Amino acid sequence: MAETTAEESRRIERLEDVTEGYGAIICDVWGVVHNGVSKFAAAEEALLSARHDGLKVVLLTNSPRPHDGVVAQLESMGFDRNAFDHIVTSGDATRDLIAKGDGPVYHIGPERDLDLFKGLEVERVPMDEASRIVASGLFDDENETPDDYRELLKDLRDRELTMICANPDVVVQRGEKLIYCAGAIAREYAALGGEVAFAGKPHRPIYELAAERIGFGEAERHRILAIGDGMPTDIKGAKAFGLDVLFITRGIHGDELNSVDPSAESVTRLLGQNGLSAQYFMPALR
Repeated sequence: MAETTAEESRRIERLEDVTEGYGAIICDVWGVVHNGVSKFAAAEEALLSARHDGLKVVLLTNSPRPHDGVVAQLESMGFDRNAFDHIVTSGDATRDLIAKGDGPVYHIGPERDLDLFKGLEVERVPMDEASRIVASGLFDDENETPDDYRELLKDLRDRELTMICANPDVVVQRGEKLIYCAGAIAREYAALGGEVAFAGKPHRPIYELAAERIGFGEAERHRILAIGDGMPTDIKGAKAFGLDVLFITRGIHGDELNSVDPSAESVTRLLGQNGLSAQYFMPALR
């Protein structure tokens, strides 16, 4: 695995500057190829170019929805289907966790995430009847915060229910706004002493699923470049899996860097403060 300290990140101008020698790209979605409202055309073009040069491209997202829902979302933004080979979601990996468990579930999250349960032999019930919890997000992520869930989570913790978190992200950007995700609910539940199970980034199952999709075994991981903007998810997960990393700085950590075009020194310092590193960085994928 690559070093996670003392490695200075190198700023690059375009993705194509560093793709020679790699055989595949595992790329984050929200914050890298779109902002929840519209696609990033330059990122789309960069991935199209990588595929034209023979690289496999997997879009890897902590979306709690199965991959079909993410494909539909990208299509609604006009994102070119030729820019990727596969999509793997936290929802895909989470469905395996749900299927392996026993008993009915209480779902915390919006109705748009109900396809997470499609085809599974699991009953969704009120909280008093549940034997486990599935958190895919907030019921109303435009107006609620994790503080609104404090009493609910205390009640669930008192019942000693395990929570399956379908999206480990704490926040994502939707347009210019930061929106809380299921990871924020899971973090609060864990702080109360509740047990939480994860499958999405930065946890290993979702990376194993992505590598399997493109047929890259353990001996070939050095030929995979991971792209992402989230240190606790994208960067941490990729480094733990032994991948080289391209850090997109104008994402959720833009305010911490305090610059639209930060220096290599400041990027390396921020990553190092979090026990991480990245071979490359750029403000936005292009």
